[in-house]
Amino acid sequence: MYSEKVMDHFANPRNVGEIEDANAVGQVGNAKCGDIMKMYMKIEDDIVKDVKFKTFGCGAAIATSSMATELVKGKTIDEALALTNRAVMEALDGLPPQKVHCSVLAEEAIAAAIQNYYDRLGIDKKVAKHCDGHCESCSCH
Repeated sequence: MYSEKVMDHFANPRNVGEIEDANAVGQVGNAKCGDIMKMYMKIEDDIVKDVKFKTFGCGAAIATSSMATELVKGKTIDEALALTNRAVMEALDGLPPQKVHCSVLAEEAIAAAIQNYYDRLGIDKKVAKHCDGHCESCSCH
């Protein structure tokens, strides 16, 4: 059902925890499935210098959080915002259809953290991404 990469990121998640002096924090959740993701970022000179997460949810939610942090660490803000749930799934060698929403949450959590960063700096930019309920992988629609 799950790829080796998903199982590895679930059993040995990378970048778990909080960043005490984070300047970007975003939390998203899916009330239908109960998954909640919180991303912490330390952004300096437009670069995601550090990123950590705390996720309450299933193994796929933990794995997608872990992989997403790996994919944005060291990237520019624009590169981090360009990360899609598809890219997260591909990096994990796929997810079962009913778990696609977990990768969407990871994409949304990154966007929410960066939105928080802009808000803290008083930068008038809207970057939030939200599930449109059209992937049919959960009960959002």
